[in-house]
Amino acid sequence: MKKQKDPCLLVKTGLGFERIVAARIEEAAPHLKAVPAPKGFKGLVLVYGCSDVESDAKLVESEVVEADKVLRIHGVARADLDDMARVATEIAKRMIESTECFAVRTTRRGRHGFTSIDVNVVVGDAVRRATGACVNLSYPDKVVAVEIIGDQALISVYPGSVEWKKMKPGKNPVLRLFRRVSIVQMPYLGPLDACRNMGVRIGREVQNFEVRELVVAPAGIVDARQLNEFLMGVFEGIESRHQVQAKSYHRRVHRVPVYLQDIHQLVRDRRSEPIIVMEPEGEHVSKVADDLWRLVKSGRRINILVGSREGIPLGVYRHADLVIDIAPGVTLSTEYAAASALIALATVLHDRLAQLSDEDRGKEERE
Repeated sequence: MKKQKDPCLLVKTGLGFERIVAARIEEAAPHLKAVPAPKGFKGLVLVYGCSDVESDAKLVESEVVEADKVLRIHGVARADLDDMARVATEIAKRMIESTECFAVRTTRRGRHGFTSIDVNVVVGDAVRRATGACVNLSYPDKVVAVEIIGDQALISVYPGSVEWKKMKPGKNPVLRLFRRVSIVQMPYLGPLDACRNMGVRIGREVQNFEVRELVVAPAGIVDARQLNEFLMGVFEGIESRHQVQAKSYHRRVHRVPVYLQDIHQLVRDRRSEPIIVMEPEGEHVSKVADDLWRLVKSGRRINILVGSREGIPLGVYRHADLVIDIAPGVTLSTEYAAASALIALATVLHDRLAQLSDEDRGKEERE
């Protein structure tokens, strides 16, 4: 068995699962020694005594479902910039080709006189000079992981393809599509507490997708108190979701504006723009994908009309470009209708979004 200072695997797991993971590893591979929460750092398990690092790593991956990530340790260094760069360079020479691109990912635990960014810069420059490989932080062929645990740095190199990413080649962002969409929502009216709660849910949903605007569109005369409660709920929902987005996103967040207009007058006012009614009487969304794409490519604002306790007035159907059903046989509750419509729209058009020209994209961003 290897000495305690030479771990062969670093297993990352959810907080509170360290002891369970350690026990499962030792049950599956009795020749291994697993140490949970080394030096008190939660979410980690160090593994010692590998007879064959690759086969033992695969065993842990296949037998321990609580193991979120299993890193093969290719080298150990002191938590010192020069020593980490030296060890990483020795490993990279064996594992990274000059024709490949790489990225350095550093996780630092404990107090040090440098930051994780410092490590990325120093180690990355050393590896680049030693291998001749290029740097690609988004989609690297190889990743140099520097896991610092107190005064020790564990270094691993693994394929970039194993990283889970929200965005990667082949996935087209749909946010620019949603910024073209106006959600026209009939208000939920009834008991005051229900009006308020439904407004909050709808407000959060439209803000979640950052649509161009929300138009609350009653049909004719409505109870003012009920409408007021619904609107106050909408504003509350938009604000609460916007605050979360502003803290979480590394970009400027679009706050969805809210307008009020009678649904019949809105249809008259926007008759030159695409109007899509979401109701069960329509065609299934998959059958009208070509028509949807034609409306999107027009570059105009897209109006999606969503009903509430009462559906969209039948007379509006005649003036709509499309009447669409997204879940045949299922009556969608009011709070999910707009979100379901947006998801369905993005799903059937996803592969076509890449076809938008740079000019179209620039126009959408300006909007």
